Amino acid sequence: MIDFAPLSRFTVGFDRLFDMLDDQAFDLEPDDPLPHYDIERIGEDAYRITLAVPGFRPDDISVESQPNLLLVTGRAPRDQGGEYLHHGLPLRSFERRFTLADFVEVTGASLADGLLTIGLKRELPEAMRPRRIEIAGGAAQRPRQIEGQQAA
Repeated sequence: MIDFAPLSRFTVGFDRLFDMLDDQAFDLEPDDPLPHYDIERIGEDAYRITLAVPGFRPDDISVESQPNLLLVTGRAPRDQGGEYLHHGLPLRSFERRFTLADFVEVTGASLADGLLTIGLKRELPEAMRPRRIEIAGGAAQRPRQIEGQQAA
């Protein structure tokens, strides 16, 4: 087990992140490794998840965005019949969960050539973006006194 307590001395507001890391420290991969996937960074705040879903149609797959979670589920396509000499394609139901950082939103999804592609973008609200704080200088530019308080 990894102890994140020393890091909390230097950070503020990351409690949820440390809790999540504690909960998932040794559960990094689900039991079922399918479908295989890639996660790409395609810009400063843009990402793409690509899942290999051969044999699945758009109606067989559900992509659901929840706060801080992306849930991709696939319902196994119906058997097309036929007599298989070898059946190696993994055409079974699946569920894949991706934990999303704050303010990461799904921008779209598409299915082509057996690959499901999901676009993601981090959109910080204006109030959360970095801003420069002007520093007043000299005695003449003291911060205003709040009404009802005495000056020290």
